[in-house]
Amino acid sequence: MQASHPHWGAEALWQKLEPLLPGLSVEVLARADSTNTVLLDRARALAGAPDAVITRPGELDNLGRVAAEPTPLGRRGADVQPCLLVAEQQTRGRGRLGRDWVSSAGASLTFSLALPLAPADWSGLSLAVGLALAEALDPEPAASRDAAAPRLMLKWPNDLWLAGPGGGSGGGSGGSSGSGEPAESPPGRLGRKLGGILIETVSVGQRRMCVVGVGLNVLPQAVPELPQGYACLQELRPDITAPAALALVAEPLVRALLQFQAQGFAPLAPAYAARDLLLGQPVSTTLPAVPAGVAEGVDERGALRVRCGDVHSIVSGEVSVRLGGGPAGPGSTSGLHP
Repeated sequence: MQASHPHWGAEALWQKLEPLLPGLSVEVLARADSTNTVLLDRARALAGAPDAVITRPGELDNLGRVAAEPTPLGRRGADVQPCLLVAEQQTRGRGRLGRDWVSSAGASLTFSLALPLAPADWSGLSLAVGLALAEALDPEPAASRDAAAPRLMLKWPNDLWLAGPGGGSGGGSGGSSGSGEPAESPPGRLGRKLGGILIETVSVGQRRMCVVGVGLNVLPQAVPELPQGYACLQELRPDITAPAALALVAEPLVRALLQFQAQGFAPLAPAYAARDLLLGQPVSTTLPAVPAGVAEGVDERGALRVRCGDVHSIVSGEVSVRLGGGPAGPGSTSGLHP
């Protein structure tokens, strides 16, 4: 456990998480270019392969089929230990398709968790991560809530949105997971973006290292205007701080990753459906077979189901989904679904 910022409660986090992830280290940096980049570079250096390919989960056919021989530095796969890395400020946060994120110390929570992971099927991992975050930050069941109250929702495949009143088209922040993205619908119609997720993997010895990057807007901040609007956790929890948000999500995230490794996404599909922002909404995609349609939720592997005549399952590749059902194009959101 390494931390020079005691207000983050790194020692308490380590004591809580280390029994779940033996060998875990917890580190807090005042500044980093990207927490995902830092952890991926460490993993590749450990493997003696600084140019090793970084992929999204499920992106390569040979995912998980790594060399049986020891790595060039004589390291073993077991040498890879989990690490939770927090940056109070990211200067070059990355998102899907190389998009930048804007983050400010104190107003954003930006962190990455690296751990060896070996699920039977990587499909739906980003959805499982998003669900764990949403349930930790906004646990009250929908049935017991004021229908007009803001609620944390999930936008397939990587984003957390705040549905409900308030907001407008202020700026956006985030961290390892992306930035404010092009317009998808008028701000406030379905919600505003609160955060995002970026998951990347790299081979280390005979294991696959998974790095889960999370960026959350915590407090209001002055950043360039974004068409999809800006939301922050303070709207849900008025007294929230970045360290308090980390304390809320860290253990649920670890448990969700371990559960996903053992069981995959299928057991989580009903809970995801309860927070599915796109469910029943008109959408458009860049897939020639699915120019426009209506989102009908996700299947047991986390693929987005879109009815366009027949029901099509959108699983991987560059996929654009835009609320409002207009033609897909430069103003749409695109990304890789794990």
